[in-house]
Amino acid sequence: MVNWFWKRRTPRRTLTLRSRGDQGASTRVDFAELAPELNRFLGQAAYLQLGYFETLTRLIRATPELSEKESLSRAAGAALTKHRAIVDLIAERGDDPTQLMLPFRENLDAFRRKTIGARPRETLLAVYITAGMLDDFYFALASSYGETGERVAEILSEDDARHEIVAIIQETIDGDGEWRSLLSMWARRLVGDTILVCRSALRQPELAAMSEDRVELVYTELMGAHARRMDAMGLAS
Repeated sequence: MVNWFWKRRTPRRTLTLRSRGDQGASTRVDFAELAPELNRFLGQAAYLQLGYFETLTRLIRATPELSEKESLSRAAGAALTKHRAIVDLIAERGDDPTQLMLPFRENLDAFRRKTIGARPRETLLAVYITAGMLDDFYFALASSYGETGERVAEILSEDDARHEIVAIIQETIDGDGEWRSLLSMWARRLVGDTILVCRSALRQPELAAMSEDRVELVYTELMGAHARRMDAMGLAS
């Protein structure tokens, strides 16, 4: 997972956001005022990882090249490991993981269907972009939940093997302007739907009461991380 606003030396963080036009002091937005109830957070986080795994396994079946199957299997395995770790945490707390995930199944499945591209490479890029944005977002939310949040942050910080996806994408676009242009446009289409998932995870009354300028700062940082991912792959954001 790429670094977002912080270097991840410790999982407990408060977002540090710089106001527009302010090059000096920063404005702090404490996610505690927007963070959802803990069980909602855990259920969504667990189901998102399961969704990454499901999409990647479908790509494995659709990929004829054995080397790519191996690469994708490592990324899929990392997502499943994170899913199981969050599920184990839920069970340790005495809750039923299935019941916590179930309320989010319909909406998150619909989101994943929107990210299925006409070509496998588009879908592969969608996993990389959306998983990166959402993992960073949930990592930030985790700072609101004490010790449980620390454990989730540690899980999300584990190796995701998504460098395997980057290598495949870079090989695809290397020297091929048509693929580069197509994937750049596809990535831009993914951002809006991903931001909607982020917004839906927050406490809606508190979100509605917060000024749009203040909320926008959160997504400005999220978009900055997205731009860095795109640049790292050689795609214009």
